[in-house]
Amino acid sequence: MLRFDPFRDVDRLTEQFLGVPSGSARAPRFMPMDLYRSGDHYVLHADLPGVDPGSVDIGVENNTLTIKAARSERTEDDVQWISSERFTGAYMRQLALGDGIDAEKISATYANGVLTVTLPVAEKAKPRRVSVSVDDTSTSVETRNQQAEISA
Repeated sequence: MLRFDPFRDVDRLTEQFLGVPSGSARAPRFMPMDLYRSGDHYVLHADLPGVDPGSVDIGVENNTLTIKAARSERTEDDVQWISSERFTGAYMRQLALGDGIDAEKISATYANGVLTVTLPVAEKAKPRRVSVSVDDTSTSVETRNQQAEISA
């Protein structure tokens, strides 16, 4: 069975130059996610299959949301591996948050291998209507100027 791995050469170079072994315990390369706005909050869905929920750590510092998680290495010692393609190790993803996010009210849930983070929009960033008041004094000034021009 032939398998195409576009990162094989990168793994080989990393191992040669940095001494970092590649192989079955390769670290994950990314944390796929979706992000959308729904009403007055943003919703982030990140795929973390096989991750222990206790390893998920979410923090906010200096308007940066950091998501960390870990997938434990397999401990089967008495097996002969035919194929080992699932990544193990630590995941991390960082997102810059604008000033319009209420960092104090961020919440998260993890179910069926998907982490859902809800990012509420801050009150100061929510759209609002500005009332327009009518200033009657400007109208009377214009009227006086027009009357002065007529009598001149």
